[in-house]
Amino acid sequence: MSVPPGLELRFAGIAALPGVLGLVQAAYRGESSRAGWTTEADLLDGGRTDAALVRGLMVSTRDAVLVAGDGTVPVACCAVGVHDGRASLGMFAVRPVAQGHGLGAGVLASAEAYVRDRWDVPALHLSVIRQRAELQAWYVRRGYVPTGETEPFPYGDERFGRPLRDDLELVVLRKPLR
Repeated sequence: MSVPPGLELRFAGIAALPGVLGLVQAAYRGESSRAGWTTEADLLDGGRTDAALVRGLMVSTRDAVLVAGDGTVPVACCAVGVHDGRASLGMFAVRPVAQGHGLGAGVLASAEAYVRDRWDVPALHLSVIRQRAELQAWYVRRGYVPTGETEPFPYGDERFGRPLRDDLELVVLRKPLR
């Protein structure tokens, strides 16, 4: 898979749960997230996900959590899955100090290949907070196209954080895999 030499991309088992949670939190929330460009600290406070959600992805037969790292500390991760015939990517995170060096693009390409090979679906979908124009642009440069669909932000569900504004919305992007 397409990760830099010295790093291994693998399935995350339950033992990787604390590392994955820490990585996702560091990439998106709090002061540590400001070291990278993926921070949501100005939009949301609190956690980015919780242990029960991640554990559920790790044990599901319709999902997989992939991590890149040296075997001890994950530096990147994502979750992929297929539900009702639609493939999705989420929980994509790269440790802030490792951002901007191509690791994320490599992990994304590997996740796309995994979904294409494992589930033989026509496309991969993901959702991005509408206010994250720079993140949407990053995905567009990698072949994702806005579908015109939107999803409501899960206000009131603190598993996804505490919104700092009341206009958050998710936009759906799609990339053909065939």
